[in-house]
This record gives sequence, structure tokens and C-alpha cells, in this order.
Amino acid sequence: MSAAAGGGGLPHPLLYMQVVNNLLGIEIPLHVWYMWMAMAILFICGFIVKSRLSLVPGGVQNLFEIIVGGLEDFVVVNVGEKGRTVFPVLITLFTFVLTMNLIGLVPGCDAPTANVNTNLALALFVFVYYNYIGIKHHGAGYIKHFMGPVGFLAPLMLILEIISHCARPLSLTLRLFGNIKGEEIVLILLFSLAPILGTLPMYFLFILAKTIQAFIFFMLPMIYLMGALEEAH
Repeated sequence: MSAAAGGGGLPHPLLYMQVVNNLLGIEIPLHVWYMWMAMAILFICGFIVKSRLSLVPGGVQNLFEIIVGGLEDFVVVNVGEKGRTVFPVLITLFTFVLTMNLIGLVPGCDAPTANVNTNLALALFVFVYYNYIGIKHHGAGYIKHFMGPVGFLAPLMLILEIISHCARPLSLTLRLFGNIKGEEIVLILLFSLAPILGTLPMYFLFILAKTIQAFIFFMLPMIYLMGALEEAH
């Protein structure tokens, strides 16, 4: 993210999409603009890979195969063969969140995941999806996942489990928001104090941190889905 000093006051971010909003006279939220940008990047990469598929992968295809193949193996090891059925959603979440995170490192751009609304939408999708998978897989028997292993404690466990599951979207939202927003603020401060020397070395650390946050957002839904797919005890 770039920064520009205004009127001798504190530095403020200069975002390209805010300029676009001003030129067009519209008020599309900036996080929505950059979320659309992330989707466009992924679509373009997908079309490039599809148009250049080869038995001997190279370049972008090789990178995608390493990422997708490695994460698919990770899911199958932890969830089992049933994990292959939900893997397309998990890998989509990972690549989407990673792309949105990395956009924040582009000068003049802002990470959509630094906005709580983006993360809340993703977290609510995860909540609906893993419960849908549980109901689809177990039918009415899915309620047993909320009842606990001891029959006489079932009413209490039901209340606790519902509270626990409802807290998951909040946890997913705030974890990603807090980490990415904090990194964005640090990057702005470093850029304002030392535009090149203070910012450039931190890019490598932030790339790693943003990748880890995307992986966490991939791994937690995987754990939720693993619980939804397994048999109740």
C-alpha cells in the first residue's frame, strides 16, 4: 500500500480505486473493488493455465499443480478420501484469500481482507457450507454431533455446541481481519517513515505472514468439515 502526505498532516493511503470512484462519481466500497480485482486475477490465471495445459507442466501450470496437489494431499491425509469432495471449495478459499491478502502489498491497493465485511461474508459462507455438508452426509442424524457422547448431558451439550458453532464465524472473521489490518497499518507507517529502506525488506516477511493467514483460513474450515463428515460418537 502506498501513502502520501496531505497538507503537512498525518500520511494517508492513496488508493487507485478511490480515484476511480471520484472520476466516475460513484461510491463503490473500496474493499469490493479490490475483491473484484482478486477474482479477476484468479480468472485470468485460470484461463492462462487452461489454455497452456501440457503433460510436461511449466511456469504457471507447474506452480498451480504444486499448490493444488500439495493441499489436496494435506486434506486427504487429515480428512480421508471424503475430503476430495470438499477440496474444490477449500482450495478456492485458500487461493481467494491469499490473492486478496497479497493485493495489499501492491502500492496504491488495499487488501480486501483488511475490511471486516469481506471476512464476515467468507466466514458465514464457511459456516453455512460445513453444516450443509454435515446435513447432506448424515441427514437428520447430524444433530447427534451437537448432543455429546453422554445421553443425560445431551441438553446441556446441545446448548454449548450451538454457542460454539455460532462463535466460529466470529473467530474466523476477527482472526483474519486483525492480522491483515495490523500488517497494513505497519506497512503504511514504515512507508511514511522510510519509503524504501523501511518497507522493501518487510515485504518478504509480510508475504510469508499473509500466506500463513490464508493457510489458516484454509485449515480451520477443513477441520470444521472433518467434524461434519465424521460419525458422531
